[in-house]
Amino acid sequence: MSGTSYTFSLKAQEKVVEKVVDDENVVINHIVLPQGDSLPPHRANSHVHMIVLRGTLTLKLGEAAPKRHPSGEIVPILFQTPMEVSNQDKEPVEFFVIKSPNPKALS
Repeated sequence: MSGTSYTFSLKAQEKVVEKVVDDENVVINHIVLPQGDSLPPHRANSHVHMIVLRGTLTLKLGEAAPKRHPSGEIVPILFQTPMEVSNQDKEPVEFFVIKSPNPKALS
């Protein structure tokens, strides 16, 4: 064991996009989006799992209709899938984005 630990923002109500872990195996991002906020449309640059901690995440994958994911859900997303990530609800949405392998290994 390395003894390394990582920290992230707790109880944020405003927008947060922070890279918590970036090592040779994985990237872990912590994100909080307030009502009506979103991330720019993009493609998954690795195999991704989004873990919803609080609120409801609205996620549009490829050509599919947007789908709502409440807290407690884990959403897998395949490499290169186009996505639009947003918060359409009043409560902030908080989630982790786990990318494995690290996208640097795929470039």
